[in-house]
Amino acid sequence: MRINILTIFPEMFSGFISVGIVGRAVSNGFVEFKFVNIRDFATDHYGSVDDYPYGGGSGMVMRVDVVHRALSSIDEPGYRVLTSPKGEVFNQKIAEELKEKDTLTFICGRYKGIDARIEVFVDRVLSTGDFILSGGEVAAMTMVDAIVRLLPGVVGKEDSVNTDSFVSGLLEPPLFTRPREYMGMKVPEVLLSGNHESIRRWRIREALRITMERRPKLLDKLEMDDEMKRMLTDLKKEKGDEGD
Repeated sequence: MRINILTIFPEMFSGFISVGIVGRAVSNGFVEFKFVNIRDFATDHYGSVDDYPYGGGSGMVMRVDVVHRALSSIDEPGYRVLTSPKGEVFNQKIAEELKEKDTLTFICGRYKGIDARIEVFVDRVLSTGDFILSGGEVAAMTMVDAIVRLLPGVVGKEDSVNTDSFVSGLLEPPLFTRPREYMGMKVPEVLLSGNHESIRRWRIREALRITMERRPKLLDKLEMDDEMKRMLTDLKKEKGDEGD
């Protein structure tokens, strides 16, 4: 996969593409990055990329002509993504879709945002959630990390990816490792039992419980078999929500 990043701060990505899963993906040839400094396409000697908004108001707006020139400098931009708090909220399903693209280009806004006309030149506008970041770089890193780890061969154990939170539609059940007891807190006995069927049921039930408590709206989209439906009914009864 080829990933192009348009930004005024390419140096922000130096550590991101050098360590961890993304760093290994680069080292092993699964992904290649190209960074385009938007300032290089400014028309004045100051490297100006922004200007005051028409109609007044606070903040500065990135110029569409400068950003478009930066985008046009890429021979094969592939699928073009603009990061913006006004975009569609990025999720695991979108990550799965984007991993199939041979080339992705992310445009990282700054200041108050980019002139709205830039949306004519992109394929999708994506957000990481209902909050404001200082710029699109962190949002782009988040999306790229989620996408790259899905590429075949990038993560050593494929099952590790397949059982991550959101892949099944549920949050992950609690995870434990050594020591078996710490400050009076013990690992659940079922995980030490060696009974794989009991462990499987426990993990499903705990995943349902945590999802119900922390992200209940995820359950609305979940396709559940009879076993999961029974578990969820029992959990609601325990919580006193059997009438919901």
